[in-house]
Amino acid sequence: MRSRIVAIIFACITLILSFAARADGDIAKGKVLSQTCLGCHGIADYTNVYPTYRVPKLAGQNAAYIVHALQEYKSGARSHQTMHAQASSLSLQQMQDIAAYFQSLGSPGQH
Repeated sequence: MRSRIVAIIFACITLILSFAARADGDIAKGKVLSQTCLGCHGIADYTNVYPTYRVPKLAGQNAAYIVHALQEYKSGARSHQTMHAQASSLSLQQMQDIAAYFQSLGSPGQH
């Protein structure tokens, strides 16, 4: 039982470190690259027409989470045609730059 807990803790630490390693980006480049994202993610209380859902704000979001989400949209692991189209043209560095920019904007509740 104890070795199982240690293995789970080790796996969690490894996952956290891998997210941190993928979240390095250039904020200035990310600001330029994110202009397309702001068309939906920069509008307060924006709701998509069909299917109807609330578009999440990205300001202040954890950079590692954004990179991970973009990679999943690019690979098709997350299903959303518009996001797949946007993410499929991005390199890992561009994803990191965009993520760094949005994280730099502060907490999600501030914007």
